[in-house]
Amino acid sequence: MITASLLALMATLTSIVLPVFIARIIDGPIARRDLAGALAPALLVLVFGVLEAAGIWGRRWLFAGPAAKFEVTMRAKLFRKLQALAIGRHDAWESGQLLSRAVEDLATLRRFIAFAGPFLIIHMVIIPVGIVVLWSLNWVMGLAFSVLAVPLGIMCVRFERDYAVASRRSQDLSGDLATAAEESAQGVRVLKAFGRGVFFGSRWTALSRELQGSQMVQVRLDAKLWASLNGLSHLMTAFALGYGGWAVVQGSMTLGTLVACITLAKFLQWPIIWTGFLLTELTDSRTAADRYWEIIDTPVDITDPAQPVTLPERMTGELRLEGVRFAFPNQSGGREVEVLRDISLTVRPGETVALVGATGSGKTALLNLIPRLYDVTGGTITVDGIDIAAISLADLRALVTVAFEDPVLFSASVRENVALGDPSATDAQVRRALEVAQAEEFVDNLPWGLDTRIGEQGMSLSGGQRQRLALARAVLGRGARGGRIVVLDDPLSALDVVTEEKVQARLRTVLADATTLLVAHRPSTAALADRVALLADGRIVAEGTHEQLLHSSAEYRELMGGEP
Repeated sequence: MITASLLALMATLTSIVLPVFIARIIDGPIARRDLAGALAPALLVLVFGVLEAAGIWGRRWLFAGPAAKFEVTMRAKLFRKLQALAIGRHDAWESGQLLSRAVEDLATLRRFIAFAGPFLIIHMVIIPVGIVVLWSLNWVMGLAFSVLAVPLGIMCVRFERDYAVASRRSQDLSGDLATAAEESAQGVRVLKAFGRGVFFGSRWTALSRELQGSQMVQVRLDAKLWASLNGLSHLMTAFALGYGGWAVVQGSMTLGTLVACITLAKFLQWPIIWTGFLLTELTDSRTAADRYWEIIDTPVDITDPAQPVTLPERMTGELRLEGVRFAFPNQSGGREVEVLRDISLTVRPGETVALVGATGSGKTALLNLIPRLYDVTGGTITVDGIDIAAISLADLRALVTVAFEDPVLFSASVRENVALGDPSATDAQVRRALEVAQAEEFVDNLPWGLDTRIGEQGMSLSGGQRQRLALARAVLGRGARGGRIVVLDDPLSALDVVTEEKVQARLRTVLADATTLLVAHRPSTAALADRVALLADGRIVAEGTHEQLLHSSAEYRELMGGEP
């Protein structure tokens, strides 16, 4: 990129040197009517022209690769950063804002790196050099251009200041618009069902008009700068013609010098005019860079330990929670509210423990602590006596297999979705996992079986089908990665009673030697567990089998809708 910038600078400098040679030719061989004497300078002008063309070609050729590589590298870095950040950080960002930063902002930065940035630097060199050359040709011309540079500089400083504010607002609004588009597309069923399409359409239009208004502020600022730069540059050309013509008539300036000054003034006109566009690109790129680095500079809350422990070859998977406390991070800086308080629980290998509690009691939050999607704010969680904070994240998440209540599927084939945790899994292994989740039959009925693309978020499938694919993914992940601990967040909530019974029967076999912690909202799911822990106000208030709690706990009976 440095070489390309130097080539571009060389090509542009030749355009400044050429008027000087032209002046010498006009005032020398041409004035003397010496055709032979004009031949050598003309050839030299040709050489300069070839050098300029070569510099332009070399700049374009050399910049293409690094600029594209820059965009790819920065986008990959952003993706890695988002994967490293804790879930709590993601909760604070809208998906549309992340999308606009990953796509639009990085495209803006690539354009600046490939074009605007180098030329802005080149013009900052060319304009002063051009003025110096004008001074050398004629001090009055040089002085006029120097005086012109004062209002030019003032306008540029004011423009950059005002445009920066408008640019940031437009780019933020663009992210909001992307979020609104994504939400409307994903929630189209709800909008149609409730007849709220017109309302959301009005909101979309209002947001689009707000973005349009912000962009029009940018346009007005841009137009004002361009008009001023054009006017000043043409004013200089008019002065050069008027004063130069008078000076030639008076004999204080040669015709060659006049031609050189006018040629150079016309040449400098474009760098001056293009400075407006380049400053616009600079401001947009600075805003894009700020938005990009806001994410990159976000602290990573959940990291690998400085010296992770080496796990033994065989882990039994005993899970122990001792005095665990947890509060969701408050992104606004306000006071944190504890969700879990003094949770102590042991889940032994081969045992299944169900977490039961009212909405907001902390069940899902507790499950998220096991694979360190969040970190505890107090107490410890151990596996086989080893604090999970001392285990590398890769090793811990190989030990823990997760299935969430809200099944997240990707726009990929059934095979790719189920084998997400183990892309090398064979079709036979994928089918065994589908069989456990009672999903094999409906997958075989899809147009291309395992190769069928299920669409974004799996919206072409029913809720039960999506949940069964997510459960199959957890089952396959456990077998492939050697997961000893299985964390299930109400994995059967969308299944009918008959299918649920079949899945439970298969799960009992698959989970026979695993340490399993699951959230249950229905009696049938709670009955799958060896023990049930009842959560209330962030604490375990009762513990026992499903039948024991039905007899001993009124709160549990109310939640399960059962009789003692």
